[in-house]
Order: sequence, then C-alpha cells, then structure tokens
Amino acid sequence: MSVERLDRNTVIGLFAMAVGILVVANDFTALSVAIPAIERTFNADVTTAQWVINSYAMVFGVVIVTGGRLADMFGRRRVFLIGASIFGVFSVIGGLAPDVWSLLACRGIMGIGGAMMWPAVLGMTYQIVPNNREGLAGGLIIGVAGIGNAMGPLLGGVLTDTLGWQWIFFINAPVALIGITTVLLVVPPDKPADPGDRIDYGGTLLLTVGLFAWLLALDWGVDRGWTDPTVLSLFVLGAATLVSFALYENRVGDSALVPDSVMMNFVFAMATLTTLMIAAVFFGALLYLPQFMTKVLGLTAMASGAGMLPMMLTFALVSFVAGRVYELLGAKLIVSVGAAFLAGGMFLLSGIDQASTYYQLVPGMAVLGIGIGLFYSSVTTAGVTALDPSQASLAGAIIYMANVAGGAIGLGLNTAIVASANSLTDGISMAFVVNGSLATVGVIIAVMFIRDRRS
Repeated sequence: MSVERLDRNTVIGLFAMAVGILVVANDFTALSVAIPAIERTFNADVTTAQWVINSYAMVFGVVIVTGGRLADMFGRRRVFLIGASIFGVFSVIGGLAPDVWSLLACRGIMGIGGAMMWPAVLGMTYQIVPNNREGLAGGLIIGVAGIGNAMGPLLGGVLTDTLGWQWIFFINAPVALIGITTVLLVVPPDKPADPGDRIDYGGTLLLTVGLFAWLLALDWGVDRGWTDPTVLSLFVLGAATLVSFALYENRVGDSALVPDSVMMNFVFAMATLTTLMIAAVFFGALLYLPQFMTKVLGLTAMASGAGMLPMMLTFALVSFVAGRVYELLGAKLIVSVGAAFLAGGMFLLSGIDQASTYYQLVPGMAVLGIGIGLFYSSVTTAGVTALDPSQASLAGAIIYMANVAGGAIGLGLNTAIVASANSLTDGISMAFVVNGSLATVGVIIAVMFIRDRRS
C-alpha cells in the first residue's frame, strides 16, 4: 500500500497536537504522588486532598462530550485555543491557591479546559492527516497520552521533592503556551460543517447532571457503601436523567448534542461498547498494581510509580507502532488482538499472591502494555472514522467518556471485590479475573462487529 508523505506543516501541526495531549494526560497522574504534600501544606485530611484528583477527572469526564460537540460546531482550532488558555491560566492560579478549596475550584475549571482540548485535538489530528494515514493519528494521540501518563508520577515526584508540588501546576503554563503558539502558526482555522447549528442547552444540562450523579455515586459508594441512601439516590437520579437525555435528544433532531447520525451508527456504537467493556482493565491495573507494590512488596510511592513503567512505556511505544499496523491490516484484527492482550495480561496478573515478587508482575504488565497500545489507538480510529469527518471531535469525546465511565464502574466493582476478600492479594486476584472476563467479552464484540471504513 502506498503511503502519502506528510508535509512540513502537517508534522509541525502534529507536534502541537502532541503537546496538547501530553499536558492533559500528564495532569491525570502527576498529582497522585503529591497528595501527602498538599495535605501538609493546607492541613487537610486525605479525603479532602484526594479531590484534587477526583474533581479534575470528574469534571473532565462529564464535560468532554459537550467539548467535542462545541469543537465540531464552532471550530476545533478555536475550542482548543480557548481550552488550552483556561487550562494554563488556572494551572497558575491553582499553584498560587491560598487554601485547599481554592485549589479544588481551580482543578475543576482545569477539567473544563482539558475537556475542551482533548476532543479538539482529536478532531484536528484526524483533520490534518491524509485519509490513508488515519492510523497514524490514533497511534500518535494514544502514544503521547501513554507517555504523559507514564511520566506523570515521576515528574510529579521530582517536582514535589525539589521545587514543591505547586510546580506541577506552574509547569503546565509554558507547555500550554507552546501548544497554543504552534497551533496559531501552523493549523489553519476550520469551519463547522453547518454554521446554523445551535447549542443544545437542554441536552447538555441533562447529560451533565446524569453523568455527574453517576460518577459521584460510584466515587462515594466506595467509602459509604453501595446501599447508602445518598448513593442509591444518586444512581436513580443519574439513570432517570440519562433516560430523559436519550428521549430529549431524539426529539431535538440534527441540532442535538449527540445527533441521531451518531447514536444510530452501529460500528461506532460497537467501538464505544468495546471500550466500555475494556476500561475496567486499565483503571483496575492503575489502582491495584501500585497498591500491591506498596502494601505487599513494601515499595515507596515513588518506587511504585516507577514500578508501573513496564506497562506504561510498553503502552506508549506500541501505540506509535499500532498506527502503521492499523493502516496495513485494518481495525478488526488490531482492535481484537489488542483486546485479547488486555484479557491475557489480566489473567496473568490474577495469579499474584503474598509470595509474589515484583519481577513476577513484569510479564503481565508488559502484556497489558501491548494490549493498551494496540487497543486504544485502534478503537479510537475505528470509532472516529465510522462517522462523518465533521463529527470527529464528538466521536472521540464519546469514546473517551465511555472509557472514563467504564473505568469508574470497573473500579467500583473491583473495590467491592477487594473489600469483601479475606486479604488484599486475594481480592486483587479475584478482581483481575473479573476484569479479564470483561475484556474477553470485549474481544468477542470486536471480532464480531468492529470494522473500518475500508470494509
């Protein structure tokens, strides 16, 4: 197959996209090692300080679909510039925050900026590459995200121990400025497909309330118990609101937040469902492998962060290769193989016990890394290209939201299993078996229903 070469402006534009993804992905993990220092600075308890991470992730997950729709409606370049500006400015304000509540407010607003940047970057990346290089776009996005996730705990630990945790925030500003400047210079303004589109305020409100209620219920359910009246009420509110959202969107028509052409696209729906089934694997590994390293193997927080490198670096490196393999072999094979590696990695790691050493974890983490790198870049490309190019940002946002929602549900399930087990290792082992089984369902869906545009 002949492959179209990328011109200089496209390469520079892809660099700008990579910078945008890097700053968002790094911010998800960099603060995980800084929580104790934030507790000491503000004399806050761990439950409050933990919301420095939760508030960002929750707002990001709730707003990202709206961010994707706005990017498709009003121009991805414009939405990226606004989102990156919000992210950079409130990073500086967050670093200067006088108390923990100001810091939490800044983190929530940073989540809005990130939720505008991510889908805009997705849309612009697929927009500027030739059609026969779409796999490159998916591989670049997920590969850089993997690097950002991997370097987050290490960079966060170094900055916290040397300059102070505030510099995790301050460093975002110059990086965001580089991305903004490069996009302004290289990426031409894009025009929405239908300038007459209106913002779907009703759909935005219903989706925001529904997702926020569910994510909050999943977060509180871990601590309060799943039968707590508040948690149950939030689940009911979320379910009722999301059903109302689906009915409302059906009546709104083409100006809906999620139009019928997206909702009714079978291949896109299957890509989203596969992502939902797989999400528990990645999120479960991110939470419980460091728990095992810290509480069973006795490693420090920094050493546990470094201990995740066999998975995270493999993930990043394979993502870059996956783009070219996707272009050669297509979506079905690569997505299915990636999902199979994810299932296999979970089943390998489910064999851990009290006597397991760190080196016994490495093969399972490496297999997981291969699966993550193959799966996420390819399923994103398959989902985005199943829809019209004018809906690329919305498509990418929905797939990412499915990952966040599936991860939150998976973590809740994992935590319930671990909490009810006789020991931490028994609980992690059982949880990983469940995650591997969910991934196996994802393999079946991918084999049966995933295909790419060439099919």
